[in-house]
Amino acid sequence: MATLHSDALHIQVAGGYRPSANEEFMNDEQLAYFRVKLLAWKESIVKESRETMAALANGPIQEADLTDRASSETDWGIHLRTRDRQRKLIAKIDSALRRIEQGDYGFCEVTGEPISLARLEARPIATMTVEAQERHEKNERISRDD
Repeated sequence: MATLHSDALHIQVAGGYRPSANEEFMNDEQLAYFRVKLLAWKESIVKESRETMAALANGPIQEADLTDRASSETDWGIHLRTRDRQRKLIAKIDSALRRIEQGDYGFCEVTGEPISLARLEARPIATMTVEAQERHEKNERISRDD
């Protein structure tokens, strides 16, 4: 059982709980569920990030063979890009956690409509409904093509 602590909120989420369309949207239990899910995701990313940083901290590339050195440099580049993506993802998770605290989580930032529970399950950092996201991406493509 996971426990959610907040300033004015103390809720326990049972291990088998899954949000359902048959209950009030973004009720306390749903919010607790997504908060626990987001915190667990963030924790796993931070752990992986630490492992990446530890690997990078092993020192500079010292292979004498040029091919080995080029391969190591490529690996370092991949690790650094991965680390950057992880940093951006953590920022999105933190933003989602703030939206939970502010009472905005689960609602589209464009339309104000509820984001489907299935979408939030698949992408708990989602800020738009599928339809709003598709319109946004279409407008972005049109802008890029101009």
